[in-house]
Amino acid sequence: MSNTETATNRATAADPTPAADPPSGIACATGAYLLWGLFPLYFKAVASIPAGEMLAQRILWSLLLFWLIITVRGAWDPVRRALRSWRLLAALTLSAGLIAVNWGVFIWAVAAGHVLECSLGYFITPLLSVMLGVVVLGERLEKLQWMAVVMAAGGVLWQVIAVGTVPWVALTLAASFAGYGLVRKMISIDAVSGLFVESMLLAPPALAWLLWLEFHGGAFASAGWRLDLLIALSGPITALPLILFVAGARRIRLATVGLLQYITPTCHLLLALFVFAESFAWSSIVVFACIWAALAVYTFDMLRRDQR
Repeated sequence: MSNTETATNRATAADPTPAADPPSGIACATGAYLLWGLFPLYFKAVASIPAGEMLAQRILWSLLLFWLIITVRGAWDPVRRALRSWRLLAALTLSAGLIAVNWGVFIWAVAAGHVLECSLGYFITPLLSVMLGVVVLGERLEKLQWMAVVMAAGGVLWQVIAVGTVPWVALTLAASFAGYGLVRKMISIDAVSGLFVESMLLAPPALAWLLWLEFHGGAFASAGWRLDLLIALSGPITALPLILFVAGARRIRLATVGLLQYITPTCHLLLALFVFAESFAWSSIVVFACIWAALAVYTFDMLRRDQR
């Protein structure tokens, strides 16, 4: 699920904002969000692999696939520019750390039966991105946007006070992904090249960890070809929705992208309830109600401003 906001900025900057949303653009963007929404099915299928090992595998297989894509396209110039710029490389190192945290927590949460909280995290993400824009970029919020942020914060605070638990999975996923989007928004590099450099920066510790595991009972090449194939698919599974998203975001309005992004956490919610049979306790109902109300206000304001 990584790179949604970043890809949006790169895609919309390259092309003028379309007056209407062509079906091909909506289909590509919808396909991307659906694939991201179905990620729990994949990571549930590899849940027998420890989260740290699966994270390392995903990093290395993604690196290989992005290398192939860039090589086929002959698009090495952005990568060379990134490697020659200390400022850009430092920013990508930070974004690599944030996406590694996001991937790792998501993989662990799915395997541990916390898909419902993953859904909550990605519902919160757009609102947290708005707040980061205020704090870091000095952006100003209108009254309805402030109302949405306060409602969302109220839902989380209610769970902390009334139930005595902090939804750390949701907050970590939201904070890491919103922070990742902010960092990538502030630098100039396309989505695929950026992910390649990030994967390259994460590859040494990932490879070292996997080599260590090979001498201590790692899963790859020891649990059967079916599981090995699933592990290898982590690269295409990471790249395909990103490619679809970029293709769609170039064709449709940013407001449409903003609406479609709720497909992913909605899919997570439905999978948690009807496939993985996770419990939807009364405390969760209150929190989700606050978040959904906040998102309704935020979406209304976004559409209102888009029509001006």
